[in-house]
Amino acid sequence: MTSLAPRDATMYWLSTRTRNDLFLVYCFADTGVPTARLRETVTRRGLRIPDLRVRVRDAPANLAYPGWVPCAFAEDQFREHRLPTPTWSAATTALAELLGTGLDASHRPWRLHVFRGIIDAPLAPAEPAIVAVLQVSHALADGRRAADIARALFTDSGITDESTGAAGFFAAAVNRVLPVTLADRLKTAVPLWNAALAVPTLPMGVSRTVIRGIAAYRAQRELADLTAAGQLPPPGSGYAPNPLNGDGGAPRHAVRMMVRAAGKTRAPGYTVTIVVLTAVSLAVQRYLAARNEPVEVLGAQVPVATFDRAAGQRNSYGDLSVDLAVAEPDPRLRADRIATDMAARRERARHPLHVAQDRVTAVIPAPILRWDVNGYPIDGLPERVSGHTVVSSVHRGPADLTFGGGAVRFTAGFPALGSVMHLTHGVHGLGDTVTVSVHADPAVIPDLDEYAELLDAALDEVVTALR
Repeated sequence: MTSLAPRDATMYWLSTRTRNDLFLVYCFADTGVPTARLRETVTRRGLRIPDLRVRVRDAPANLAYPGWVPCAFAEDQFREHRLPTPTWSAATTALAELLGTGLDASHRPWRLHVFRGIIDAPLAPAEPAIVAVLQVSHALADGRRAADIARALFTDSGITDESTGAAGFFAAAVNRVLPVTLADRLKTAVPLWNAALAVPTLPMGVSRTVIRGIAAYRAQRELADLTAAGQLPPPGSGYAPNPLNGDGGAPRHAVRMMVRAAGKTRAPGYTVTIVVLTAVSLAVQRYLAARNEPVEVLGAQVPVATFDRAAGQRNSYGDLSVDLAVAEPDPRLRADRIATDMAARRERARHPLHVAQDRVTAVIPAPILRWDVNGYPIDGLPERVSGHTVVSSVHRGPADLTFGGGAVRFTAGFPALGSVMHLTHGVHGLGDTVTVSVHADPAVIPDLDEYAELLDAALDEVVTALR
């Protein structure tokens, strides 16, 4: 059994308190292949993808970190959803309902939802579509890794998995050569043994945490000195919450997707992320102003990949707090200011001294980290937030995916809502398309169609201005 990295275990434990699964949407042409054959395809392809052949096993009394153990495909991992009227609107509503669900990674950390015969879907409204939604536990993957898993599931190529390692393959071999009852006993004995080993090493783990904590404190002092000397950008101060952050309660879910030609989200000298951030700043500002809620400051939380992925760690990203420069009326100058602030936030986040701080978490004993995760206040609205919305961007590669013989048309994704973030945006490229998705709590954005129209128009305005 391979233990979960502390970052991944944190995601697993958080899933019992909040919905943090990933949902990857892929739209394919529906060729009419029977659903039974689609299930067979998923089962067959899943057998050669190590990430899709594991689940989480908790350590006894949580004395050690949970572990990844091999498992077989379960029938409930493929679900066809039949809609009374198979329209794009109905599929979108059903998708919003899915976003309020969560997986138990100790049963299975992924599931594929399928909606068939969908009419009037984007790009080819006259032809039926399959909407496939891959739901993935955040303990299993971050956004980029989840996209790699989906690519393996919807092609005939495999995916390697350094996280399962020799232990996973050994356990799979045990299943093949030993009687089921004996194999189950051995698999049960492994976490018991790991937990037993963890007990005498707890003091050592605490000592390592203290030692690395001292190093992190010194690194923090050095970061402060470099900042004071002007050699590093200052840290973000966060923002006062605004109406987009809701009241700190549990959100409801609604979604919209704008599928665009890639060229309609690109501008020379600017990344797609900067283009969308600028458009979001305009759309949010206008939406709130129309409701007599003017904003003087607006910030976005932007997840970015980190460069220091630890061995076996499946989640490797950090969140940047980026100022959206709403005081600047000119779209081009606003985009420049957003790009400058994002570059500064990235420069600070990637400074090697931050690694010393991250290394503390890597040695925290499991019981201590579990206690910290369980006690962390996530059910209220803090005085300062890292952003008023989220913009998450991932390019998912070429449009060479197929499902049931149907070619892929586009992909989409929806960053999770929580007690603090009640409006999020996904930006997902596939081939020559980019889908800008909106995931909102109707209590915060009661007219999502109006907001989506504002955002769509803002995207055109920003691209035109930047060109």
